[in-house]
Amino acid sequence: MDTNKPDSNQTSLLFVCLGNICRSPLAEGIFHHLVQEAGLADRFEIDSAGTGAWHVGERPDARAAMVASRHGVELESRARQITQEDLGRFDYVIAMDRENLRNIERLLEPNGSGAQIHLLREYDEGTEGDEVPDPYYGGASGFETVYEMVHRSCQNLLDRLKAA
Repeated sequence: MDTNKPDSNQTSLLFVCLGNICRSPLAEGIFHHLVQEAGLADRFEIDSAGTGAWHVGERPDARAAMVASRHGVELESRARQITQEDLGRFDYVIAMDRENLRNIERLLEPNGSGAQIHLLREYDEGTEGDEVPDPYYGGASGFETVYEMVHRSCQNLLDRLKAA
């Protein structure tokens, strides 16, 4: 038995972006908030990571934390880089965009992993586009837009996982 694997009664999710300070901490915080509201905290393990190491150890971007806080969501994480071990540990690895999806796929061992790898916007039904844009170089309004699309996607993802 893999001792690094979370409780088998839990579904584990890892949200991944580039630096792990904007999009993936938002997704982690939003999904955690939705799970808490639904009374399902004991059914999920939720984390986030980045494919790059630039911000390891840092708190989420202040603009991401601000928009999350306005919606009652706390961002508790510290940036970390995804590892090959994460791909065997998590049930779902959810990328914010195609570039990070490709970077995750490069980490896969030749024999694969147990993780299901998806783009978050796969769960944002009825919308154009399949990526969560990186708001890092834009203004605060970009973070609100990203928050809304991540929230919709996380809600739909949670609804699918509850029904499974």
